[in-house]
Amino acid sequence: MASRTASSNFLKLEFILGAFLVGVIGIAVIFSGAILPGAEKIDLMSRLVPPFVRPAHVLGTDPLGRDVLARVMAGGKISLLVGFVSVAGGVTIGVFMGLIAGYYRGIWDMLVMRFADIQLALPFILLAITFIAIVGGGLANTIILLIVSQWVQYARLVRGSVLTLREREFILSARAIGVKDWRIIIHHLLPNLIGPVIVLMTLNVATNILLESSLTFLGLGIDPTIPSWGGMLAEGRTYLQTAWWVSVFPGLAILLTVLGLNLLGDWLRDSLDPTGRTSA
Repeated sequence: MASRTASSNFLKLEFILGAFLVGVIGIAVIFSGAILPGAEKIDLMSRLVPPFVRPAHVLGTDPLGRDVLARVMAGGKISLLVGFVSVAGGVTIGVFMGLIAGYYRGIWDMLVMRFADIQLALPFILLAITFIAIVGGGLANTIILLIVSQWVQYARLVRGSVLTLREREFILSARAIGVKDWRIIIHHLLPNLIGPVIVLMTLNVATNILLESSLTFLGLGIDPTIPSWGGMLAEGRTYLQTAWWVSVFPGLAILLTVLGLNLLGDWLRDSLDPTGRTSA
């Protein structure tokens, strides 16, 4: 009983902390233009001002005199956009392919899974370099790259679950009374897959934010003229010894966002898994 109470309290703490971090960062990013405008305002007379020295530049300025706090808030729009849109695209493709492969089996299952195996054999950085070399960088192409690289996770997860569910009594009964396949998939299979898919989505948003930042840092992602957390890290790497704040604060924004999303993902996983909740 005591262990269940401690587990319940820990779950609440995970949710509160995760929701607080994601909520605060989300509000700051969404309303960045109204809260702190002027992210791209250049002031060469205020270059590399340290943080907490001037009230107008709480987190200091970058090499062009732009306010770091305003740029961090504005850059979060791109990073969060990439994270959420790429996950939405990966879920749409992966769930559809997984449902088809798991339910119909046969040639569909073989084609989808062999293609997935081939893609999983490719290291992400090799796939990224090849993709960017062929189609180029930019915001849209970065999102497409992340969708292409991650739909496989959802397809394999959904396929494995469908292979188990398709032999359950309620599915066999639906087939026996002549329910159409598409109704079985939408009304019987899909609702039973929502839990694990949502958990994986939450964790992958955090992963995609990190991947976008890494690609942009390496010069393979977002256009450098567009403010993003990865781009700010890349800009500030040459000033680490003289102006550490240019890179540290975007890095902290990434850290706190990923931490909040991971906490929410862990909370969802534990909340939707009765076995894991009672054994904690």
